[in-house]
Amino acid sequence: MNAPSVATVGALALDAEALYGELREGVAPLLAAGTHLVGIVSGGGWLAERLHADLRREGAPGAISSAMHRDDFARRGLANASQTTLPFEVDGADILLIDDVLYTGRTIRAVLNELFDYGRPARVRLAVLVDRGGRQLPVAADFAAARVSLPAARSLELARADDGRLSFRIDEVQPC
Repeated sequence: MNAPSVATVGALALDAEALYGELREGVAPLLAAGTHLVGIVSGGGWLAERLHADLRREGAPGAISSAMHRDDFARRGLANASQTTLPFEVDGADILLIDDVLYTGRTIRAVLNELFDYGRPARVRLAVLVDRGGRQLPVAADFAAARVSLPAARSLELARADDGRLSFRIDEVQPC
């Protein structure tokens, strides 16, 4: 049985599949012929793969991990860390980072550090499925399919079913 794509908290309902359609439409004008899609592992990676196919992009999308540059590495560790794969030359590249949920900005900071370990791109932009506010760093998306406000005690996480359908999980954050 597939999970529904709609998650709710209070009066807020988020349909991941509908928001993906908004993301696809919003990302298309940001892409030039030489722009490389790079998904942030894991939800952003799923989105980048699907966008790459739906928008009929050449080559393969990249995937980038924030694991090695996180400021909470000691707490999180490498449990689910995937490797960074950038199937293009980073120096001078036009890169569109794709992520599922933008919250504090710390993942984006870590990803930028990882990206610059591979070279110096000409331009890096960011597109996200959901911007939930709550920034701790000065980071902004060039495109967000939705902007929502959730209490800090809630987490918003993208999930992908075996058939590729996207959905959200909204959970209570467990104190450390």
